[in-house]
Amino acid sequence: MPKIHLDNLTKRYGKLEVLHGIDLHMEDAEFTVLVGPSGCGKSTTLRMIAGLETVTSGEIYIDGKPVSHLEPKERDLAMVFQDYALYPHMNVAKNMSFALRLQKRPKKEIENKVRDVAQILGLTEYLQRKPAELSGGQRQRVAMGRALTRDSSTFLFDEPLSNLDAKLRTQMRAELAMMRQRVQKNMVYVTHDQIEAMTLADRIVVMHDGFIQQQGTPEELFKHPVNKFVAGFLGTPPMNFLQASLMSESDSVFLSGKGFKLRCLPNTIDRLSTLKSHDVLLGIRPCDLMYSPDASVDSAFDIDVVVSEYVGAQSVLIGACAEQEIMVELKSDTPIALGERLRFSFQQNDLHFFDVKSGSAIT
Repeated sequence: MPKIHLDNLTKRYGKLEVLHGIDLHMEDAEFTVLVGPSGCGKSTTLRMIAGLETVTSGEIYIDGKPVSHLEPKERDLAMVFQDYALYPHMNVAKNMSFALRLQKRPKKEIENKVRDVAQILGLTEYLQRKPAELSGGQRQRVAMGRALTRDSSTFLFDEPLSNLDAKLRTQMRAELAMMRQRVQKNMVYVTHDQIEAMTLADRIVVMHDGFIQQQGTPEELFKHPVNKFVAGFLGTPPMNFLQASLMSESDSVFLSGKGFKLRCLPNTIDRLSTLKSHDVLLGIRPCDLMYSPDASVDSAFDIDVVVSEYVGAQSVLIGACAEQEIMVELKSDTPIALGERLRFSFQQNDLHFFDVKSGSAIT
């Protein structure tokens, strides 16, 4: 499969610049997910790759060849849209074969291709139905099937699951993951849903305000975020952030904030050695906090429970450490009561630190 390279890609609408010279390499047969909040530039980037938006400056290379000047049909790409974009008067088979029929491919070749793709996507029994007779998930599979029958080198997905309900989204995520194993193609997928990004991607590209904040494997971004934005965007529930100050006292170093005072272990002191001021933003994921009523205060927070959200085997507590909000993920059978003050411990190696002004990670 060809590699895709975005070189200093910029997009402006009049005086408004929405993409600020982004650089991105996508390897062959890689599932790349562009993720970020609304307005971050991810869909614009995808549409520029597809040729549906013009490039203001920079270049898009596919297999080493510049393509920004090419029409969409000349780029060997297939796109799946958010709203399915199916022809209502055509049955599933005709929707899936539409591009092949335009190319005047042999009838037998078209039939074989539609049959093979329908089998991959579990659509065989629906080939004679019209889109109105299908569920939302089935329509989305037809839209993906139409792209797959084209046998393009690269598939582009623009938030394809955003119109589905929660249960169907979970099912379709699993089906997409299985399809990705069977179809070894380049896939570029846009979503604002970080769960989709974490579960589907080989490579996640986190975008914000027209810039790429960080890219890498889901594990790399979850464990080693480069800044506060990435740390807070990836993970459910999101990472907790607490204001703290570094201070020395009686031959020990402490992280002190409203409602806590943590004695720093040697490894934590080493990690904070590059800190340029006494103030630091401390990050801890809700899953890294453990209910430990007898834990030492040196590696624990005392939290006043405000809300408990029961979600089955797990519960999410929303509490307060003095005036700072903090969330905890724990087993639902943990004995808690609203208004109670509980102690939650952690490993100091699980703490993340960020510069207060820039938001950059301190490693």
